[in-house]
Amino acid sequence: MILGNICTRNCAFCGVARGKPAPPDPTEPERIAAAARELGLSYVVVTSVTRDDLPDGGSAQFAETIRALKELGAIEGVEVLIPDFKGSPSSLNKVVQAHPTVLNHNLETVPRLYPEIRPQANYRRSLELLGRAKSSAQGLLTKSGLMLGLGEREEEVVAVLEDLRQVGCDFVTLGQYLRPSLGHHPVVRYLTPEEFSHYQDLGQRMGFRGVASGPLVRSSFSAEGLWKSTRVKT
Repeated sequence: MILGNICTRNCAFCGVARGKPAPPDPTEPERIAAAARELGLSYVVVTSVTRDDLPDGGSAQFAETIRALKELGAIEGVEVLIPDFKGSPSSLNKVVQAHPTVLNHNLETVPRLYPEIRPQANYRRSLELLGRAKSSAQGLLTKSGLMLGLGEREEEVVAVLEDLRQVGCDFVTLGQYLRPSLGHHPVVRYLTPEEFSHYQDLGQRMGFRGVASGPLVRSSFSAEGLWKSTRVKT
């Protein structure tokens, strides 16, 4: 995770601290690359807190980190999990032009629950970001994810999956929401393994190149394996 550990938003599901973040560290991209080299990583997932305090939302730091990792040579893939950058096309372009392998932006939940779960976000804006990323770079793979158990209905989940396919999203992850603390949104329901299998099958039938659906699935769950599965299919 880059750009510190303090978020400028206050989503009801997230356990990351909220407050006033420190300025970006200009040495961070090189330090991330050095850590990846030391650990012998072949695939790296880079995410961040949301930095609405920065004019570009932190997109330049994402771009520099992608470039630093790719310069190592030994890295096969760099996946980024980005915030919405307030819908800024120029901020998104900074990231896309650094040529990540996979660009992930999570929708997190269904549109009806956004005011309660993600009050500072906008479903349509997030969906448009994914579509804009897909159309702006040939060969870029896009990804999104949903937490289930927040009070959504099955037909709403299906509608979100259909929206994602409409904007060309390649990968989707679906996992069980777990409450970080008593101060966060409660778990409305725990889905059964059979329900997660149902969404797995549904996503595959809808044409996603990769689907990860299960109680313990998170955004970066088996990220390298999901990506490599597409190279076999291509």
